Amino acid sequence: MAVRMEEVLTRRTGDPSSTDHPGNRLELSTEDGVTKIFGFWMFLVSDVLLFATLFATYVVIYTHTADGPSAAELFRHDVSGFLAETLALLTSSFTCGLATWEMHQGRAGRLKLWMIITLLLGLTFLGLEITEFHDFVSQGATMQTSAFLSGFYTLVGTHGAHVTLGILWMSLILYQLVRFGLNAVTARKFYIVGLYWHFLDIVWVLIFTVVYLTGVM
Repeated sequence: MAVRMEEVLTRRTGDPSSTDHPGNRLELSTEDGVTKIFGFWMFLVSDVLLFATLFATYVVIYTHTADGPSAAELFRHDVSGFLAETLALLTSSFTCGLATWEMHQGRAGRLKLWMIITLLLGLTFLGLEITEFHDFVSQGATMQTSAFLSGFYTLVGTHGAHVTLGILWMSLILYQLVRFGLNAVTARKFYIVGLYWHFLDIVWVLIFTVVYLTGVM
């Protein structure tokens, strides 16, 4: 059961007026919020294991091209495509961080503005990724062509599915912020989806390095 914010702050810091302690943050102002945020960190650990498995599989099979295109042949013809994807997603992580900062300042209007910008950048990333997949398939590089392409589509596609879920999730939280305002519950929900979004950016940096950069070298 949620307890009053001041009681929680007093128990943790001994000084409810303190503003530099994590316990003063709105998303951590209730026991329920603390528990659910901790639980989400545990979920992220399981997602780390999922992507670690996909990365390990890709590294083992990416040279198994059968009669299909290799990573170098596939990626070198359009370096600007995956660079643009990277720029869009990393910028969205920055704007998501700005949204979190505005939330901690109690500025709900600016929080929603940065959320909208983050969502637009996420949609841009998805549009570029779908275009990339369409181009590869139109060249005959399908998932059935080789083990390398099976690993590529599975790894990058799983990340894309996570981004899609993140966009839908953040959109629902934006709706709740508009309807209910900024409170301990909506702050906790946004903080969690922010963690999720930053996690996806970290995974993408690894994909950019392991899949694309290694492919064009």
